[in-house]
Amino acid sequence: MVTSIILITADRLRVNDVAQKLTAVDGISEVYSVSGNYDLVAIARVPDNDALADMVTNRFVEIDGIETTDTMLAFKAYSKHDLESMFSV
Repeated sequence: MVTSIILITADRLRVNDVAQKLTAVDGISEVYSVSGNYDLVAIARVPDNDALADMVTNRFVEIDGIETTDTMLAFKAYSKHDLESMFSV
């Protein structure tokens, strides 16, 4: 399982629409509107790097209003929560 944090700059008039469309993308588990240099933060959990590359380069380009993305890979989770059990089916 690959977890990534995707920082997104969106057209100011389309932030809500972009967020809603991102939630429908397979592999996106959460989308947050945030303050600062970015408009949205999406958390992706996908099987492998190829699935992540496909999501960002093929699926995201279908969403009008995304201007830029900055994708970070998570190496290790440090949490009080058992994230694996929360997201397993």
